[in-house]
Amino acid sequence: QVQLVESGGGSVQAGGSLRLSCVASGYTYGSKYMGWFRQAPGKEREGVACIYTGGGSTYYTDSVKGRFTISHNNGENTVYLQMNSLKPEDTAMYYCAARRGYGGPWYRGDTYNYWGQGTQVTVSS
Repeated sequence: QVQLVESGGGSVQAGGSLRLSCVASGYTYGSKYMGWFRQAPGKEREGVACIYTGGGSTYYTDSVKGRFTISHNNGENTVYLQMNSLKPEDTAMYYCAARRGYGGPWYRGDTYNYWGQGTQVTVSS
């Protein structure tokens, strides 16, 4: 089992920055895909970014490219999401997720085995 705990959410004005963290515990050995997803009220869950800890490959949804950066620290079993130039439309609950194998496209939440509880991000205009 892998447990995921997110932190770093908060309220910022448009143009501001936040850094989300996701600490993994439990059976964390081996390479895996770590993703960030978000869900706004009344909207479907959306894949935001993903990183493959084995090789460092990263993936982003188009709306955050150039603004968000996903990274990981294997020694601390932590994945980060640096969010810059935040926009009101980035407001959502952000979730960290993990899976071991490929399983399908990175942005499909149903391919992930483990989920955190989420951290709220609110961006005001």
